[in-house]
This record gives sequence, C-alpha cells and structure tokens, in this order.
Amino acid sequence: MKKRVVVTGYGLITPIGIGNEENWNSLMAGKSGIGLIPAERLNTEDLPVKFAGLVKDFDASKFVEPKSVKRHETFVTFAVVASQMALTMANFDSEKVDLDRCGTCVGSGIGGFHAIEETTRAFDARGVKKISPFFIPTSIINMASGAVSIQFGFKGPNLSIVTACTTGTHSVGEAVKIIQRDDADVMLAGGTESAITSLAIGGFANMKALSKRNDDPEKASRPFDKDRDGFVMGEGCGIMLLESLEHAQARGAKIYGEVVGYGASADAHHMTAPDETGAGAIRSMKAAVRDAGIELTDVDYINAHGTSTPFNDKGESKAITELFGDHAKKIKISSTKSMTGHLLGAAGSVEGIYCCMAIEKGIVPPTINLVNQDHECTLDYVPNTPQEKEVKYALSNSFGFGGTNGTLIFKKYE
Repeated sequence: MKKRVVVTGYGLITPIGIGNEENWNSLMAGKSGIGLIPAERLNTEDLPVKFAGLVKDFDASKFVEPKSVKRHETFVTFAVVASQMALTMANFDSEKVDLDRCGTCVGSGIGGFHAIEETTRAFDARGVKKISPFFIPTSIINMASGAVSIQFGFKGPNLSIVTACTTGTHSVGEAVKIIQRDDADVMLAGGTESAITSLAIGGFANMKALSKRNDDPEKASRPFDKDRDGFVMGEGCGIMLLESLEHAQARGAKIYGEVVGYGASADAHHMTAPDETGAGAIRSMKAAVRDAGIELTDVDYINAHGTSTPFNDKGESKAITELFGDHAKKIKISSTKSMTGHLLGAAGSVEGIYCCMAIEKGIVPPTINLVNQDHECTLDYVPNTPQEKEVKYALSNSFGFGGTNGTLIFKKYE
C-alpha cells in the first residue's frame, strides 16, 4: 500500500498578493493582478505587449535574512521566501526532524532570463571581462531548488524539473512519488518564475501567444470567453510542504489536504500547439484519477489550465467533457489565471495551492472577465463570482510547450 502524502504548509507569491491570506482575499474579490508594466521595471516602448502580472511590493527581508538571498535572481529569491512561508505555516522545527530525510523539488520554466539578457548586453558591448563570475550560478534553473536546500538545511533529494508551464505540477507530483517510494519523509516542492523581460515578452508576442489588450490590461486574461486573444505573462511562486502522513502525525502537524493523484502524459503532437482532440489532456487526467483510486464522479472542482488562448481553452473543455461525460456539467471549473495571469513554471503549484484552499474553505474561486462564454466551451466555469461548494476532491491541470501534460488531485483530509 502506497504512503499517504499530505500538505502541511504552503507559501504564495503572486500578482494578486504576497502570502496566503492576501491571495485568498484577492481570489474571493475577483481581483485582477494584471496591469501596465511601469517604466522603472521595464521599458516597453518598443514592445507590442506592455502589460503583465507583476508581483508588487515584494520585500524578501520581511521573511528571510537579506544575506540569504544576496546575488540571487528574483526567481530564486521567490522560492526561498515562499518556502519560508510554507515552513512557518507548518510550524516546522528543523531541529526536531531528520534533515537527511528532507528534500527539495523546485523548478522553473525559464529561470534567470534577467541575468541572461543583462549579461549578453554587457558581453556584446564590452567583451568577456564584463561577464560576472556570478552569472552562471545566478541564472541556471536548479539554483532555485539548491538555494532552498541550502537555506533550510534539507539534505535529501534536491532536484529541479523544467517542463515549461507544467513545471509546478510535475514538481509537486514527483515530490509526492519521492516520499511514496520512501526516499524522503518531507519535501518542499513547487515552481517559481520571474521572466518578464523584453526578450521573453517579445518572443511570446511574436509567436502570437500573448493578449495585446494594452488599452485594458485587467480584462486581458479572459479564459473561456469568446473574445479571448492570448495569455498574459505573470510571475510568482508557489511552494508546498509535503510530508508522509506518518511524519506529519508524529510531529502533530495540522493537515490542509492530501495529494492523492498524479498523472502525466505527452501530446506527441506539436512543439507549441495543444492537440485539439484533447487526447493528451485526457490521458493525464485519467492517470491521475487512476492513481487516486477514485471514480470520475468523485471530482468536485477543477482548477483548469485555462490560459485564455483560443486553442487551449477549447481543447481543455473538450477533454473534460469527453473524459467525465455527464458528470462534466456538475463539476465547478475555474481558471485563476484570469486574475494572476500565466505564471509559467510557477502556475501549476500556485493553482494546486488554490485547490487546497478551496477544499479547506468550501468555496471555489471564479473565472473573472468571462462575459461572453465561447459556445465551444460548454461547462460551468464559475463566471466572475466565487461559489460555495463542498469540495472533497479537486483536480488541477497544467499543459506545457513540448506537449507535456500534468494533473494533480487533492483530497480533503479525513
């Protein structure tokens, strides 16, 4: 019998808030975290897209010693701070656990784009001597997991997953499997991202993936709406503290949910476009349901990938309808990306935490900006207003470039 893995803490840094309470309040208020990018953050004069979901008023020193994040890229700092939030929430005392049995699995979709851009400019202008000796260790993706491991003395498995927009989901799912195969008792797991740069925005915009509603940024992310025109880039981090049930019980931890299912699949179809049949998404969700040992009719809520792109929303809706059949109409579905924007590698873990919150609170967050529902998206997307709903099982989907898919299922702890 496989080990049960529970969530005993989590930390959130997103465009709609820093910390768990601020995030939940923003979700319940249907608050958008998307706006024009200020000039002091980025010069957007020559960019076709001038808005994003930015983390606001972030001060790492409120959570950790400044020296512990010195010289880190922002995506790494986010991971360290969100991990501290998770540990604090969990009342985790490092002196009372076996740190050899505590690990980290923190990934990123893009990593240190800021350092890469800035260093490239310096190199092009003034040559190799202008490359900082800190360039490599600040920009490579596994520094997020490494910095968390170093900061908190976690000496178990230490790895980073890089699967584009599915990174956060895969990171949590693989961390669960590490605990289940008894390679660790505790894992800090999730995704982190801070890649709102000229190169990233220009690249996504030129492949026609981004919304271009520069005149109305707060309403640009509109999943399942017929007038959607692309996703909105965001930044942030979501980290979960995962423990085996036995470990959590032994230290008297409060349990906020249980991770019961994890599925992954590949579209094997196209580098960036999802399979319009939804077959890959169906395989991922079906695998997660099988892993959870539940019936399809047990799923109460789905936090959809819901990117606000024409193909994704339609394909995901089709996949849910085909897999769940008549029960699909009874499931509450929402895309919180309508408020946060798309946090890329951090999206899956942030949205997994939102699932835990919905289970705990008995309320599902809305999909805002859903005014004219696409006739090809026929399900209940909780438009614009949160809804009370007892949630025993919540499912979270993530789909990424390269045709990579991931699904997590969370259960109310009993």
